Amino acid sequence: MRRDQRPLGYDENKDFVSDNRKQTGINVSLEKTNLMRESCLIIGIVMLLLSCKQETKTAERNILERIAHAHGVDAWDDVSEIQFTFNVDRDTSHFERHWVWRPKLQQVISIRESDTVSYNRSEKMDDATTKIDQGFINDTFWLLAPFNLVWDKGFDYTHYDGVEAPIGKKSMQKLTIVYPEWGGYTPGDAYDFYFDDDLCIKEWVYRKGNAAEASLTTIWEEYTKEEGLTISQKHVRDEAGWTLYFTNLSVKSD
Repeated sequence: MRRDQRPLGYDENKDFVSDNRKQTGINVSLEKTNLMRESCLIIGIVMLLLSCKQETKTAERNILERIAHAHGVDAWDDVSEIQFTFNVDRDTSHFERHWVWRPKLQQVISIRESDTVSYNRSEKMDDATTKIDQGFINDTFWLLAPFNLVWDKGFDYTHYDGVEAPIGKKSMQKLTIVYPEWGGYTPGDAYDFYFDDDLCIKEWVYRKGNAAEASLTTIWEEYTKEEGLTISQKHVRDEAGWTLYFTNLSVKSD
């Protein structure tokens, strides 16, 4: 039989159809494989772009924003109310005052053993209310100082690496901020924040009027997380017999 001869019973149309179906099946299979490869490639590119975008966003934050973010400032917009008792124990004496703060309404309630005062920070305050508000600003700064790094404006700051912390003597990063000599209740004051790579404050130094010597040095410990806010509840001074701490802490979010 010659090579161009067909075997007996050969149906040319049938064979052609059969071969065509086989070829079509192969093509479909290849198309599916190529489509899957393209889909995987697209997904991979999208994931890479999202990852790069997130890394870029993180890299674009300055040190003030990074510290505030590490303490949960992103959750603050949802906070409708925060309550806490500010306590200071000095040797055998004890001092405390309780606060209810509704930041979206600018409402503050001061609760002490002798009286309760409610006022709105967006309204003009008389001398008595201003004195109460000074205490409120002091106590909330101790509570939420990392957030003030992005809330407050006009101060100068410097970021250092590899600096020995004053109490723990551990090598840490250091952020120094100096408030301007105008505005606020305590203009010109300076603060040194000490922190590790997790960006959570471990120690700080308060320097009244940006003096060279420390006015007050404490550690930050007993962190808790409330509605996304990371808050240090206890500050112990470098000198024995002095502790500042928070109790009755609660946060409500919308």
